[in-house]
Amino acid sequence: QVQLVESGGGLVQPGGSLRLSCAASGFTLDYYVEAWFRQAPGKEREGVSFIMNSDGSTYYSDSVKGRFTISRDDAKNTFYLQMDSLKPEDTAVYYCATDPRLRYVSFDTYEYNIWGQGTQVTVSS
Repeated sequence: QVQLVESGGGLVQPGGSLRLSCAASGFTLDYYVEAWFRQAPGKEREGVSFIMNSDGSTYYSDSVKGRFTISRDDAKNTFYLQMDSLKPEDTAVYYCATDPRLRYVSFDTYEYNIWGQGTQVTVSS
């Protein structure tokens, strides 16, 4: 069974930081694209950040650019989302995702078939 497991979420004050981890089991995390999505209550799931394994290229949504950083650690079979300068608008369930056949960055959830269960991030004073 292939599986992704998120961790690192929690409650943080505005302006604070969190680092989310996405650990893969049952397969080697070496597909073309690895992604972070998030979903706030009453809103659609949206793409946040993506990384290409081929050359390490990274992509960010406009709302998080300059504040979030995506990275990966091959030795740990894990990728991360470092979140700095957090805002209340960042409150959401964060999901990591990948797909064995997807070869390009996509913001569409249906393109990804391997998902984590999600980790809650709450930014509040």
